[in-house]
Order: sequence, then C-alpha cells, then structure tokens
Amino acid sequence: MERLVPDELWDLFERVVPPAPSRPQGGGRRRYGDREVLAAIIFVATSGCTWRQLPPSFGPSGPTAHRRFTEWSKARVRARLHRLVLDELGRRGDLDWSRCAIDSVNMRAMKGELTGPNPVDRGKKGSKIHLITERTGLPLSIGISGANLHDSQALEPLVRGIPPIRSRRGPRRRRPAKLHADKGYDYDHLRRWLRQGGITHRIARKGIESSTRLGRHRWTIERTMAWPAGCRRLHRRYERKADHFLAFTSIACTLICYRRLAK
Repeated sequence: MERLVPDELWDLFERVVPPAPSRPQGGGRRRYGDREVLAAIIFVATSGCTWRQLPPSFGPSGPTAHRRFTEWSKARVRARLHRLVLDELGRRGDLDWSRCAIDSVNMRAMKGELTGPNPVDRGKKGSKIHLITERTGLPLSIGISGANLHDSQALEPLVRGIPPIRSRRGPRRRRPAKLHADKGYDYDHLRRWLRQGGITHRIARKGIESSTRLGRHRWTIERTMAWPAGCRRLHRRYERKADHFLAFTSIACTLICYRRLAK
C-alpha cells in the first residue's frame, strides 16, 4: 500500500477527502480506511484490471472500492487533489508558465456519455482527452469529450479550467504567457480570444507553415500524452459514466505531477 500511496501523497489526500459519514445508530460493516481504498483505486487505474479482479490483499473488495470511487467522483476529490499537487509545485517554483501547450489524444470507448464516432478510427466509438501543459509537460487543465469533437472547441473551456495556482512569490496564477497549438486550433476567433485574455498565441497556420516547426516547444505535451498510457485503464475507455472516465484521467495526471513533486 505504501508503494501505491506514499506518505507524502497520503498527507495531501487527507486534506481533500470528505469525512466518513457517521452512523449514530451504530451497526453495519466496518468501513475500510481511505488509504486502503485509495491504494485499490490507483491499482485499478495503473494495472487496468476490472474492479472484480482486485486482489484480496488490498482489503476492500472491488465493489467496495468502486462505491467509494463513485462517492469521491461526485465530490470532485480528484480535481481538488490535482490542484493541491499543482499548488505545492507552484510554491516550490517548479511550474514554468512561459510556454504552455494544448493537444488531445483519441481512444476507443464502449457505449457511454461523451463518446462519438472517431474520424481517425473508421468511425468507431471513441473518446478524446484534452490537456494543457506547462513548459516542462506537467498537466494544468484536463477535459474529455466525444472523439468527434473538434479540437478547437475545447480550447476556451480548457484555458478557463486552469485553476488559480500558487506561485513562489506573488499572487496565484492561472494564465499562461504563451500558448502553443497545432493546426487544429487555427481559427481567428481563438486568436482574438487569447489576445483579449493577455495570452500570446503560437498556432500553426493551415497551408502556410508546418506543425513540425512548433516541435521544439510542443514535444513536451506530446510526451505528456504518452505518459497516461502508464495507467492501463486509459488504454481503452470502459467507463460508461463520463465522471468516472474523467476521474481516472485526473488520477493519471495527478500521479504525473506528484512524481515531479516527489523528486
């Protein structure tokens, strides 16, 4: 359990997890500890196993861990934990806001919320993960959609979704100095919107320049898009509920940020 949930990660999680419901009347089964359940959830995310394949050594059964996972998803614990890890990184000065990047990745999906025909996979059902990362590749904002949603439609919600993050000195920050994007975001209204927000844009223009010219700055987000593959639960979407799929995506991004924090 300590390998999956180190003491430092548990200390952060304790600050965001909701308190256990009280039972004034008493009785009922013993409620498993939050740390045990968190370890089980991370194991499911990283190994890709189903809830019912969860090894008995974790203590809580698969259905028990899944119920707690559902409770925490509704309470948005995953978003609060991700923000808390980002706050700690920002406090140490480990976030570089000078050049951020935006991109997305497609994956196959079962039937469920926020799925759609994938235009790059012969129209099979799929979902898409959208990310904004800072200069070194740490995820700042996360979103999901159907695979048929155009990348350009996710830019504004993702930028707005960057939380106010602590800095080593000065006020909290949520606005990148510059945003890099490929041709999928080549629209004048997006450029105007970014300029109005005080963000310098660097978006490849269709038919004028190659997206590869942005490679020296965008390779970090392409690398980050490969990192969640370490969470095998994201190889293919099995969750029917969008909140559950977003929770697993957020867990993967939180672990990426935590590894940098633990160095």
